[in-house]
Amino acid sequence: MARAIWTGSVSFGLVNVPVGLFSATQDHQVHFHQFEKGTSSRVRNQRVNEDTGDEVDYKDVVKGAELSGGSYVMLTQEELESVEPGRSRTIDISDFVDASEIDPIYYQKSYYLAPSGDTAKKAYALLVKAMQKAERIGVATFVMRGKQYLAAIRPQDKVLVLETMYFADEVRDPTKELDQLPTRTQVSGKDLEMAVKLIRSLTTQWKPANYRDTYADRVEKLIDAKKKNREIVVPEETEEDEGKVVDLLAALQASLDDAKGHQAGNTGNLQKLRTRKADDGGGKANKSATKKAATKTASKRSASKRSASKKGPARKTAAKKATKKASSRRKAS
Repeated sequence: MARAIWTGSVSFGLVNVPVGLFSATQDHQVHFHQFEKGTSSRVRNQRVNEDTGDEVDYKDVVKGAELSGGSYVMLTQEELESVEPGRSRTIDISDFVDASEIDPIYYQKSYYLAPSGDTAKKAYALLVKAMQKAERIGVATFVMRGKQYLAAIRPQDKVLVLETMYFADEVRDPTKELDQLPTRTQVSGKDLEMAVKLIRSLTTQWKPANYRDTYADRVEKLIDAKKKNREIVVPEETEEDEGKVVDLLAALQASLDDAKGHQAGNTGNLQKLRTRKADDGGGKANKSATKKAATKTASKRSASKRSASKKGPARKTAAKKATKKASSRRKAS
C-alpha cells in the first residue's frame, strides 16, 4: 500500500474530514547516471566555491537573493523558517466553482485524497456525492513541507482528486510574452470550413491508454538491445520541407484524405525499432563494399573486351589495305 505524503483534514464550513494525501501520478522517464567517457567511473556533482575551487560542505551553504546590480542579500535557514507559513494540517475549502471556469494552465500536479480511518468514511462519501450532485469543485489553500499551495478539489468516481495550482501572478500573460500572435490575421471562410471538417474527422473518444511515451519505450528497447550485444539500425533520414510555402487549402484537403483511416492515439504511425548484432554491422558493410568493387572490376573488364573486339576487325582491314597497296606498287615497278 502507498504511504500518505501528508495527513490532515479537509474542511468546508464547520465540517472536517480527516484525509491523507497520496501521489496520483508516477514518472516513467528513464533516468541515467553520468560516467567519464571510456570508463565505468561515475561522475559526481560537487558544491564548489567558484573563487577558490574548493568543495563546500552542505552545512556551510546559505541562500542568497539576487538584487538589481548583481548584489545579494544572504539569508540563513533560521531566518527563512521564521517567515514560513504555519504548520497547518487543514485543507480549507473557501469557495466552490464551476470546473469549466478554471483554465487548465493553472493546474500543476494531481494527488488523491483518501479518508483517514473508518470514522472519516461517512463524511468523506458525503463530500464526494454532494460535490458530484452540485457539479462544483472546491478551491482551497493548504501548507505542505513549508510551502503554501492553492488547490482545486474535484470528485472522480468515488475519490477526491486534489490538483495543486499556480497562483494568478505565476501564470504569464501571452500578450506580453509573445510577439507573433495572429491578432489581426484574416482567414477565409473556405479555409475555416475545411479546418473544422479536419478537426471533426480526427475527433475520437478520449482513452488515456491510446497514448504512450514512445521515446521512453524506445530508450528501454535500446538498453535491452545493448545488453544483448545488439545495435539499433538507424533508418535513412528524409529531408523535411521546412519553411516551404504551401497552399493551405490543398494541405487541408490532403489532410482530410489521410484522416479517413485515422487511428486514435500516438502509436499508429510509429516506426518499428530494428536491431542487429553489433558485430555484424561492419562485416555486412565490408561485404557490400567488396561486392560493389568486384562488380565495378568485372564491368571494366567486359568493357575492355568489347573495346578490344571492336578494334580487332578494324586492324585486320587496315592490314589488308596496306598489303594490297604494296602489291600494286611492286607490279607497277
